[in-house]
Amino acid sequence: MPEGPELHMASLFVNRMCAGVVFSGDVEKSEVSKNPNVPFRCDAYRITARSRGKEVCLTLTPIKGQIKAAQTAEPMDVVFRFGMSGHFSFTSVTDLPKHAHLRFYTTDCPPRVLSFVDTRRFGRWHPSGSWQPDRGPCVILEYESFRGNVLSHLSDKAFDRPICEMLLNQKFFNGIGNYLRAEILYRAKIPPFVKARSVLESLETKYKEEVTGKEKTDHAGEGSRSERSDFLRLCHTVPMEVVEMDRKGYEPQNADYSGFVTWLQCYNVEGMNSLRDRNGRTVWFKGAPGPMTPKDAKTPKTKRIKKTDYTMTEEKKEKPVRLQRRGKQVGVAKKLQQSKTSNNIQSEERTGTSKQNGRTKAQRKTRASVLKSNQDRAKRPKGLLRVGEGTNKTSGTTRKGRSAGAAGKCAALKINFFYFLMRKAHLLQSHSARVMELEGEG
Repeated sequence: MPEGPELHMASLFVNRMCAGVVFSGDVEKSEVSKNPNVPFRCDAYRITARSRGKEVCLTLTPIKGQIKAAQTAEPMDVVFRFGMSGHFSFTSVTDLPKHAHLRFYTTDCPPRVLSFVDTRRFGRWHPSGSWQPDRGPCVILEYESFRGNVLSHLSDKAFDRPICEMLLNQKFFNGIGNYLRAEILYRAKIPPFVKARSVLESLETKYKEEVTGKEKTDHAGEGSRSERSDFLRLCHTVPMEVVEMDRKGYEPQNADYSGFVTWLQCYNVEGMNSLRDRNGRTVWFKGAPGPMTPKDAKTPKTKRIKKTDYTMTEEKKEKPVRLQRRGKQVGVAKKLQQSKTSNNIQSEERTGTSKQNGRTKAQRKTRASVLKSNQDRAKRPKGLLRVGEGTNKTSGTTRKGRSAGAAGKCAALKINFFYFLMRKAHLLQSHSARVMELEGEG
């Protein structure tokens, strides 16, 4: 799920790609999207973007002197929230992505298109919208306001919750998501299930001193150490590391995530522990979870990331590893390995010394079971069936040796009862004939 760094990079991407580009016409929405239409039409306008936490705002600004009647003359803000898979793309019309649900066309020839792409369709946009009022300052772009907002509300009941759950509260930590909270807690060496207020209380005194104008108590040479131990500072520096790492380009559909996977130290990393918090979200950590661990907390079944799968060796440089295809690649490789192993075992059995009369041990067991089944069938009265043995009329397959359904059992019982009556009638007939013979002899 895109978090604060990804949305900030999306705004940088839009500003870089749309610089000096003129857009024109209606803003098109896909037929399958349930988001509202964007009522904006202008023959010439420009697009700029800015971000705040987990929101991005596109501003559509008409170019003065080129506005005609019945066209939008005032700028319009369209606020986006990316959901699980949203991102922006800037391509030619012929290369338009499949899941492009909102499209802005340029005046170029051939035209290009800026599109909001969302495969899972959890993203939302709001024409003439604004930042959500219940979201706090951005941890990336509004650090001082973010810090003051947290430390001035430590008496709030929300800070009675575990720190791992508090980090996802966008009212105070706008832009922090699941992978960022794992990395922040790991680097701060704080268990995830400890009370949030106890983690931040030591920073409250320092904040009050700064507000009242007292001199800072940090001595020379201790700035870097205090910065590392400052939990709220990590909430800013860790997301900035992601931004700085991916400044070279923003292309989620073709991105190489090997550098990002190497950067991760805790989230979904092999050897780390994981539990579900009270909101059902998986939190990753190292060591003990803390005193506020939920009693019914369970470890989710997830596949850990092996960094060796993403290291750029000479063989992998031609085809960079992509995070979204990792599961498929690993699954194919695993199946191939299993196939090779089974083939080797079968070849060893065929060429091994355990052969007798040209057959392997498994083949002899199969043949013996078939012979025994045939002998049992020969001993039974002709036409008599076992319960559970018969033909499945719906599928046409036999159920020999398997547990049959209710219909099959009823059919077998009826057939057995029919043969029982026939056998009884035959015995009575034979007995009557014998009695008549005896009476004739008498």
